[in-house]
Amino acid sequence: MASITIRNLDDGVKRALRIRAAERGRSRAEEARTILREAVAAGAGPERGLGTELRDLFEPFGGVELDLLRREPVREPPRFD
Repeated sequence: MASITIRNLDDGVKRALRIRAAERGRSRAEEARTILREAVAAGAGPERGLGTELRDLFEPFGGVELDLLRREPVREPPRFD
C-alpha cells in the first residue's frame, strides 16, 4: 500500500475531518481514505460530450433549434510549389 503526506492542511479542515471520522466510528486516516476513494470513484464515470452537457443544461429552458448550415464541397488545399 502507498502512503501520502498532506502538508499545509488548514486547522479547520483537520478538525472537521476528526469530527467526521468520530461520527462514523473511524480513524482520521480511514476517513480520509474513504473520502479520497469516493471522490476518485465519482470522477471515474463515463465521459459525456460537450454537446450532451449543453443540451442538458439548456433543456429546462425549452432548448434552442438551430438551422443547419448548407455544406459546400471541400476546397483544394493551397499549393506551395
